[in-house]
Amino acid sequence: MDSTELKASGASQAQQAAAWELSTQFSPTQFGPGADGRQAPPSPFDVCHVGVVLRVVLGVQLVVALGVAFASSSLVDWPHRWAQSTVLTLPASLLWLVVACALRKPLTRAREPIQWTVAVLLGAVCGGLGQMQSSWLDLALSGLPFVWGWPQVPPMLTGGAIAAVGLAWLKQRARSELPAHASARLAELQARIRPHFLFNTLNTAIALVQIDPQRAEAVLEDLAELFRQALSSPTMRTTLRSEIDLAQRYLSIEQLRFGERVTVRWELDEEAGRAEVPALILQPLVENAVRHGIEVSSQGGWIVVRTKAQSGRVVLTVSNSVPAEAPVVSSAGHGIALRNVRQRLKLMHDVEAEFDAGLQGGGDTRQPPVYVVRMVVPLPRKETAQ
Repeated sequence: MDSTELKASGASQAQQAAAWELSTQFSPTQFGPGADGRQAPPSPFDVCHVGVVLRVVLGVQLVVALGVAFASSSLVDWPHRWAQSTVLTLPASLLWLVVACALRKPLTRAREPIQWTVAVLLGAVCGGLGQMQSSWLDLALSGLPFVWGWPQVPPMLTGGAIAAVGLAWLKQRARSELPAHASARLAELQARIRPHFLFNTLNTAIALVQIDPQRAEAVLEDLAELFRQALSSPTMRTTLRSEIDLAQRYLSIEQLRFGERVTVRWELDEEAGRAEVPALILQPLVENAVRHGIEVSSQGGWIVVRTKAQSGRVVLTVSNSVPAEAPVVSSAGHGIALRNVRQRLKLMHDVEAEFDAGLQGGGDTRQPPVYVVRMVVPLPRKETAQ
């Protein structure tokens, strides 16, 4: 009998320990590492962007212009030779970009020596093809004979060298996202563990335990997800849909805190949720709206989040009321958050991204000012998204 009681007691303690261990772990959610919607870090071969194409083409043309300047007899002869060289270099540059874009997935998975070898060989081939095209044009227009051999060697060597320089720049460009992302992750972690935010959220949950246990549980789950997102292993990209889910969790907690003082409206386009954005980019915007539009106002205010897909782009706006007693929204933290978002958008989408923020309206007392943050990112094709 005693041994039975001891076994039962031991089993009970084991069950309690297992239950405690399980209760202190975060359950797998859509915000965890490797979840759906998360993307791998950007590849240096992801050159299918307008900004990358422009920089590569202009960079190659600048090198060519400096090179032909040595062989030019006069200032008038220089642009003439440059135009002739462009017939060779421009198609070669575009061909390298197109092939690199098409092969970006296997090249990203390949080892670094293979990446360099393929990039250099591809540059050499494109340079040789460009020279052959130029020779064929000379044959068709001027009747100059086509010569095989040495005429193809210098363009191929030059193409390989420029491809190596270009790949080095692309790799540096991809790595440049890491400091910005790490900075954003640190700022986000500090924001998540702000003592007053944690204190107020826990107090809200404690107050709800007796009167509405299910709601209290939901508050703690939202808080756990916010901490999980801030503390999870870094990922570079996510979808706008996932960012909206996270922002909704944050605002649901703040709505419990402020009650009727805050009104939140979501005007969401389902198609816009496919857009790719840097991780943790929307939540700081809605947090700023709460801190600078709601928290400082004795009468409260409103926040509106809109998404709209149009003409192959996604427009996201976060608008919030501005308290009459503090019409100018300005602080160091606010500026740092906006500057960080702008930097990370530019690193990811280059010239295809737009970001602006500021007060709108407020010209008279009938139209109080509104603080609006507007962000534009490209919408990927459905084939790419799948």
